Amino acid sequence: MTRFVALLRAVNIGGTSSMPMAELREVLTGAGLTDVRTYIQSGNAVFAAGSSDEAEVAEVVRGAIRARWGKDIPVLLRTADELDAVIAANPYLGEQDDLTKLHVTFLDREPGQDKVATLVPPAGETGVLTVIGREVFLHVPDGYGRTKLQNVFVERRTGAVSTTRNWKSVLKLREMVTAG
Repeated sequence: MTRFVALLRAVNIGGTSSMPMAELREVLTGAGLTDVRTYIQSGNAVFAAGSSDEAEVAEVVRGAIRARWGKDIPVLLRTADELDAVIAANPYLGEQDDLTKLHVTFLDREPGQDKVATLVPPAGETGVLTVIGREVFLHVPDGYGRTKLQNVFVERRTGAVSTTRNWKSVLKLREMVTAG
């Protein structure tokens, strides 16, 4: 069994994207995933799967969501080891004591160097970013709500599907995925 963290894009941010986490746990369990747990109301799930194939498991999750809610929600997966590597790689940990100013944008694939080169913060932006593999690490001194370095910015420049989590959520998901 492989343990995964599923990061669902644009879930529970309001409007038509609402998805009760208790119901999501039931749906994923019904799809054959085990030890399914969720974290807060924003599309974070941790579970074990019989397959270690990320694309296959992501399609199981997407298919279960499509069948229940009729929505095609992008699903980004990371294993426990991959999440450990994300945590170890954050270049801003030593620079920022306020963890609410640190975020990670998870990508569905590694962007090419030509795409990474376009991720230059706009003039006047106080936030900075670093791309390592399939993650974009953000340090946003003025807060995520005020930065221009949000998902739309990253997706337009990389062509990758993305979803962002604050550092507290990343740490909690790591705790959950390694506890199982």
